[in-house]
Amino acid sequence: MAWLTRAWLVWIAFSSAGLAFASVPDTHSAARLQAKYASLGERLRHNPFQRALALDSSESSSNLQGDIYALVDYPFSTFSSALNDAEDWCDVLILHINTKYCHATTDGTGTVLTVYIGKKTPQPIKDAYPIEFSYRVAAATTQYLEIQLNAEKGPLSTRDYQIQLQAVPVGNDRTFLHLTYSYGYGLAGRLAMKAYLATIGSGKVGFTMIGRLPNGQPSYIGGMRGLAERNTMRYYLAIDAYLGTLTTPTRSQLQKRLHRWFIATEQYPRQLREVSRAAYIDMKRSEYLRQQTAQ
Repeated sequence: MAWLTRAWLVWIAFSSAGLAFASVPDTHSAARLQAKYASLGERLRHNPFQRALALDSSESSSNLQGDIYALVDYPFSTFSSALNDAEDWCDVLILHINTKYCHATTDGTGTVLTVYIGKKTPQPIKDAYPIEFSYRVAAATTQYLEIQLNAEKGPLSTRDYQIQLQAVPVGNDRTFLHLTYSYGYGLAGRLAMKAYLATIGSGKVGFTMIGRLPNGQPSYIGGMRGLAERNTMRYYLAIDAYLGTLTTPTRSQLQKRLHRWFIATEQYPRQLREVSRAAYIDMKRSEYLRQQTAQ
């Protein structure tokens, strides 16, 4: 039973990466995203997130997906140049509390991000779970950016881990983005999730409000969709924290990113609070140093 407990804990942490590949011309993708921006006007202006953001999630018998749409105060040219290199993504991914290590390699067949996912506390790389994401810039024009990451398999029969970032300029030096992640799972993954949700994950919730408690407080979605929503938000906040340090001197960027990510997660303590600020920053400093030296 101990091996199963360790395995599904790693899988819960690992369920934080995903995407859907574009199958239409870039101009159509950009137009669709612009249309989505127009349709989300009210949700972007009025929501519980304290920022221009909309979050959706979905679950089927074999797949889980989370989507974030957000308006950010960065010119599209700045946004695009900051996020269309694989090494940039390692600097983003390491901010997530469950990411223990990330390294990008490129050869004749393409670029791969080797990412180790583990616990929310310090952990040797050998005890974390490695996953290899193929990395691809699907489009990078003056009007549209699309980044794709994909991994065929994960622990406990999970599969098709996918991450996608799409973005378009929307005027006034702002960018509208769509972050998607999804993954599939089989019987072992379903059983692992049930075990998690019945034990240490029983009190964890997502962001979608499904009603009111007797005391009038919001009641939020739990289960697998709750997990999807928490991890989608963590990755979005990592992107935002990374973008927020682009003009910071290089020697101070890591510290500022860590503080920005943690402070942002504290806006949603019911969903995202896990460790203290000191514990998070100390752990991430160590992991970042390991990431720079243990290539």
